[in-house]
Amino acid sequence: MRIELEVSLEPSLGCGQAHRWHKQDDGSWKGVWRNQVISMTQVSESEIEIKGTDDRSGITRYLGGDDDLDAIIEEISAADPYVANLAEKCPGMRILRQDHWECLATYLLATNANVARIGQMVESVCSHFGKDLGDGYGFPTPKQILDRKEIIPECRLGFREQRFITLADRVESGDLDVESFAEMDYEECVEKLQDINGVGPKVADCVALFAFEHMDAFPIDARISKVMENIYGVTGSYKTVSAYGRNLFGRYAGYAQEFLYHAEFIE
Repeated sequence: MRIELEVSLEPSLGCGQAHRWHKQDDGSWKGVWRNQVISMTQVSESEIEIKGTDDRSGITRYLGGDDDLDAIIEEISAADPYVANLAEKCPGMRILRQDHWECLATYLLATNANVARIGQMVESVCSHFGKDLGDGYGFPTPKQILDRKEIIPECRLGFREQRFITLADRVESGDLDVESFAEMDYEECVEKLQDINGVGPKVADCVALFAFEHMDAFPIDARISKVMENIYGVTGSYKTVSAYGRNLFGRYAGYAQEFLYHAEFIE
């Protein structure tokens, strides 16, 4: 199946938004999406070949196909010449629309871990608890995790282990309704997310952006903090630096953040 969409797979799948995509020797990207092992290949700037699913609308939406990329880039570029230059050099980068539960559970594991470590933990969780798809494993449901929670030490999650089990338990019991976050505005969403044990401001912003489509979220990690200081002279608390980014770039601050996050690779 081929879809027509202006998207560049390299930055979109390989920039750390999601952690289950791996570039293959032939240049394609392999990952697991909705319990399907998927392969995506860049055919041209506006065409992607996809194997493993026939859900055209679903995969197009996952790849950010609902976004008017030209309008978004125009808006954030008008706000700042540095981001305008980055966007021009990295056309087609899109923000993925990730599964709500999978994104929340993944970013709970992301605390104090680099991209490689996060990927290792996610794959370990999937191989221990997820559905065997033959050539990969699905992301486990809360019930699948709880049914075999005694083996969680094998995943080597460290201090994240109990937080992960507690999250699964809260979701499975109905104490935490993950889908309810989709109905909230940005401020309420990040506030309520931080009520979850292990979710701080950065994780809340990442989940708000990558799962719940709050494109005005502006997550701050060590890399972004350094860029904000070096390029914009902004330092201070998480709240201060994030608010500066949100105020500067407005409703599409999340897209600007992604370009800034990968500035060293783009320039």
